[in-house]
Amino acid sequence: MFENKDNAGTRIENLGEFGLIDHLTKNFEIKQKSTVKGIGDDAAVISCDSKKELIVSTDLLLEGVHFDLSYMPLKHLGYKAVIVNLSDVYAMNAEPTQITVSIAVSNRFPVEALEELYAGITAAAKFYNVDVVGGDTTSSTTGLLISITAIGSVNKGEAIYRSGAKENDLLVVTGDLGAAYMGLQVLEREKEVFKVNPNSQPDLEPYSYLVERQLKPETRKDISSLLKELNVKPTAMIDISDGLSSEIIHICKNSKVGCNLFEDKIPLDPQVISTCEEFNLDSTTIALNGGEDYELLFTIKTEDYPKIKANPHLTVIGHITAEKEGIHLISRAGTKIPLIARGWNALKDNG
Repeated sequence: MFENKDNAGTRIENLGEFGLIDHLTKNFEIKQKSTVKGIGDDAAVISCDSKKELIVSTDLLLEGVHFDLSYMPLKHLGYKAVIVNLSDVYAMNAEPTQITVSIAVSNRFPVEALEELYAGITAAAKFYNVDVVGGDTTSSTTGLLISITAIGSVNKGEAIYRSGAKENDLLVVTGDLGAAYMGLQVLEREKEVFKVNPNSQPDLEPYSYLVERQLKPETRKDISSLLKELNVKPTAMIDISDGLSSEIIHICKNSKVGCNLFEDKIPLDPQVISTCEEFNLDSTTIALNGGEDYELLFTIKTEDYPKIKANPHLTVIGHITAEKEGIHLISRAGTKIPLIARGWNALKDNG
């Protein structure tokens, strides 16, 4: 029964997170008529009645993999755990309404620590007007694990998938990119300084925007109503959690199209640019691969461009091409470079 075989099999890091999901779920069949959309998008879509569809998404955050408690306050962690899930609901053009919260916790955490965690969850639920309606609590032998399921709703037929982009559509992004990753770099650097000199207190003021984007991000609850006001309906949409390049590739593969992304159009905050210079990092690479921005990436019809062109929240960064054209970054020098997903892989062994 406990025979130890030398054959280790296929390493899961070789497949990556999304390759593993595809591999493990390829034999699932949809049998319920109420299942409108299953695995393969930001969230599942379930038919409720003739007017509404239910949106369901879940995410798992594990200590030592997704967060480091040496610089992540528990209250901020609770807040961020909610944001991560709500972002998927907004990416479906839906309104989040409820969440469930499950945690596994080791005995090194006192009750007061968990109160801090739940204070963050409560603050996020209040700000985003969602109800906490259930969950589970169990013990852990290693640390803290948080799993949140977000539930939302959308009018029937108004959910937006990754698969609707068409040739000549414009590629649009909200906000700016790369700040969360650079905030993480700053915090990791200060952690190393602290380990050498525990009396050292970091001056994070020059990096305030970056650190906030990492420790207490917000999600774009404003975009759905903004687009409705502008009378623009995206043809495809996804949230940016794993890096711009990964998300563009998701849209292109699901929609069976290609894309040209223009380097000089990618929106960057000045603090990202200056901190990238300080760390000797390429700001385009950070924007493409950093992740955790929780902005929205979507495509629109070309004729809708005049409606959004002056909006400070939205930036056109490229356009959709035929699938045979491939997925490319057009550099500032005009060079065409194949776009590769080098975003964060939670399943990679970094040891």
